[in-house]
Order: sequence, then structure tokens, then C-alpha cells
Amino acid sequence: MLEPNIDEMKGRILIIEDESAIREMLGYTLMKEGYACEEAEDVEQARQIINSTPPDLILLDWMLPGMSGIDFARRLRNETQTRSIPIIMLTAKTEEADKVRGLDTGVDDYVTKPFSTRELMARMRAVLRRYASENEQGIIEIGGLVLDPATYRVTANDQIIDISPTEFKLLHFFIKHPERVYSRTQLLDQVWGQNVYVEERTVDVHIRRLRKTLEPFGFDRLIQTVRSVGYRFSTR
Repeated sequence: MLEPNIDEMKGRILIIEDESAIREMLGYTLMKEGYACEEAEDVEQARQIINSTPPDLILLDWMLPGMSGIDFARRLRNETQTRSIPIIMLTAKTEEADKVRGLDTGVDDYVTKPFSTRELMARMRAVLRRYASENEQGIIEIGGLVLDPATYRVTANDQIIDISPTEFKLLHFFIKHPERVYSRTQLLDQVWGQNVYVEERTVDVHIRRLRKTLEPFGFDRLIQTVRSVGYRFSTR
């Protein structure tokens, strides 16, 4: 494990990557930037580290031996103790379908190889800032609909809603910005990230899924379609 000066440490990063050269490069760069690093070459090692000391952020390679990074990300998002740990996927897969699949598991950003360390550092800072901001805001409640950003849990009239990580992020953004109309492009930038290039129809697909998730509890009506413009969250 690489450790910077404890007084200057910005956070603890777990690198899950089976290529030792990439692990070492990332570890060295992160240490210079003031982060503490743990390294794992597969999911088994990563699980031991996470159980011992949960990291502040995970850099996760898609192609890993044993269990793939995408399957591990899905597992982390389904477990209470790990669902709120930020994850950035590192992968050579560049097709849009792969990006959407990765983001739908709940990873927070998607960086394709080869990448510059400067860009990766910027992406990491953005993700960590977003999580810090969400955790500061704490639990949000509107008319019986309750979101807890720290646990990615949503309840409606005290009933737990089974919601995907992407749906949670979309709903969280809507609730923080009620009554404002957002275009599909704006929602892509705000929820999926400005550096993630996926088609606008992805927003429509997730809006439909989110409405279907909320429908049994009567909250689907809060997400309104504004013709020729986009979508709005309204309690009126």
C-alpha cells in the first residue's frame, strides 16, 4: 500500500486492476496527488480490503479474472455497506452500449483506455465533490417520498422502493431541482456526466423506468413531460 503524508491525505483510493503496470502507474500518480492507495488484482483481494477499510473511491477495471468488474460493481451497489462508495470504471470498451451498461450498474463515471492521468484525476475530483455535496445535504423528503443519498435508499410512505442506482441519481437530481424544466442534454450532463457520451434516448428510457418504479406508490405523476423541451419534477 502506498501512503502519502497523513496530514495531506485527500482520501483513500482502491485500485482494482489485474495489470500490474497500470496499478503501479496509478498508485504512483495518486500518491503524488495526495491520495492513499490500496491495490487489488482481482475481486477476492478487493473484497478483503473493502471489508477491512472501505475506500473513499474505487477505480475498477472491467476485465478482471474470476469475476468481471461490471458484475462486481453491480454487487457493490446491491449491498448496504458498499452502495454509497463512488466507482469509476476503467475499460478498453468504447461502444456506447458498453458505456450505458456500465453506468446502469451504478458506476459514477466511465473512463476508456488509454487515458491521461490528468483527465482521470479531474474525473475523480468531480465524483468525490459530488458525493461530498450529496452527503452534506442529508435525507430529502417530499410528500412521503424520502431519499437518503448516504445509503442510496428510497422509501415511499415508509415502504422501501426497489430502485436502480441510475434511477436513484435521476430522482435525486429532480428532487433537488423541482419545478425547473431540463432538456435531455442537460439531464445527461447532470446525471450521467459531461464526459460520458451516450445518446439522448437513454434519458427517455430511464424516465420510463423511473416512472414505472414510482407508479405503485403514486409518485410517477411528479415527473412531467414538457413537450418539445424535456422533463420537470413538480409536486403541484
